[in-house]
Amino acid sequence: MASRALGLLSGGLDSSLAAMVLKRQGVDVTCICFVTPFFGATKAQKAAKQMEIPLIVQDIGDVHLDMVKNPKYGYGKNMNPCIDCHAMMFRLAGETMAEGDYDFLFSGEVLGQRPMSQNANALRSVANYSGYPDRILRPLSAKILPITPVEEQGLVDREQLLDIQGRSRKRQEALAKEWGITDYPSSGGGCLLTEPGFSVRLRDLVDADPDCTCTDVELLKVGRQFRLAGHAKLVVGRNQADNERMLELASPDAMRLRCTDFSGPTGVLCGDPGDVEIQQAAAIVASYGKGKDEAEVEVLLRQGEKEETLVVAPMARDESQKMLL
Repeated sequence: MASRALGLLSGGLDSSLAAMVLKRQGVDVTCICFVTPFFGATKAQKAAKQMEIPLIVQDIGDVHLDMVKNPKYGYGKNMNPCIDCHAMMFRLAGETMAEGDYDFLFSGEVLGQRPMSQNANALRSVANYSGYPDRILRPLSAKILPITPVEEQGLVDREQLLDIQGRSRKRQEALAKEWGITDYPSSGGGCLLTEPGFSVRLRDLVDADPDCTCTDVELLKVGRQFRLAGHAKLVVGRNQADNERMLELASPDAMRLRCTDFSGPTGVLCGDPGDVEIQQAAAIVASYGKGKDEAEVEVLLRQGEKEETLVVAPMARDESQKMLL
């Protein structure tokens, strides 16, 4: 009877090849992908369909965000806690492994591909921190890593595993061509936590509101974001789609702002603004509307059932840019 493996699938080339290495030697392969505010399932679903491999999709947004706020092993270059993230995924996949009677876990990690998170020590830390160190296999680099209990127990044939290491992707690309994997994303990207611009916004949010939620993180993806003072932040839409998404995500007690006599964007004021921050927010919203060159503009403020108007001078762009995240 074939062994059964559960693999972490991002949809990138490495995780797809890891699945194929095992499938080609007769292992019964299922994959799992996780959904958070920082990455989704679309690429994994596409890859699993191409390889004809079953895929489990699991939303882990809340628990993942808690980890991102305080990772044991810290962050990479931006807000990416890669070691903690990989360990968490293996831990959660391990729970599914136990429930589904799988024999072991695997991933597409390649020794030395990422100097900080995929060196030998990091791979070992991920395995130990996951809680399943004896049930994890990295098929792409297995032959240059210490032999695992998975191999010792005969669940896979070590000779059919690979010895890829380093940052070059030439071998992976050659294998993809040989095995008929023709549609895969370019290397890098896919996780918002690795993006500098988004990381600035996220770091600001976590610092200002340690109890922020996944909905608050989703709001970071929309429009222009201004840190006014303390806990007050303004989000200004760039287009109608932004405006609609902002209103959908904003908490009920957030203040909505828009100009009354000129067309322009919607603003959402979050946090705990005082009179000064409300004045600033109205001036910024006015500066992005058709009345930006007027001496004064009337702005409607709506918070719950309460409405009022405020007349402000549109803020000079160089002044508002200092607050832009």
